[in-house]
Amino acid sequence: MIQEELRKQTEASHHQLEKLVIAKLKKIYSDEDYVNLLKIFFAYFIRLEVAVKPYISSEILPDYAERRHAASLADDIISLGFMPSALPDVIVPSIDNTVKALGALYVMEGSIMGGRIIIQMLDKRGITQGISFFAGYGSDTETRWSSFVEVLDHYIKAENMQEAIQAAKQTISNLADVFLQA
Repeated sequence: MIQEELRKQTEASHHQLEKLVIAKLKKIYSDEDYVNLLKIFFAYFIRLEVAVKPYISSEILPDYAERRHAASLADDIISLGFMPSALPDVIVPSIDNTVKALGALYVMEGSIMGGRIIIQMLDKRGITQGISFFAGYGSDTETRWSSFVEVLDHYIKAENMQEAIQAAKQTISNLADVFLQA
């Protein structure tokens, strides 16, 4: 199953990114601190969504329009009384086909899976608003993940698996770079 290979191949870089995110979470003491974290994700995801868009349609991923995460990040920022502006500079992977787009989306969709833990960490810091991004799809999160994995399995085959893996690795690496610079 492609999901397992993607997980295995991106595990080390995922753990590095996770440490960077947790370090930022531990430095949140106010809504403004939290918004600065959201802006990192927003800046990256909005650019990544633009890169992916030409290669993912509703024929490939039927609920793709509902999976766009930059909009929920912007809503979270606005709900806390800030604007999604003054964003960090980001570089996203070069996406030039559906397989690479799915590799990048693997990272975006996977980011939602840890959202519950992040919400718990935020709650301990007094942050209870502006969490729709980390709430993911609510009770449908597992179902949505499963349907996404089915799409991965349908479109990513042995002959193009390395393209998806490289796109996923680059997506994680580039996001980690933004966290290191922010």
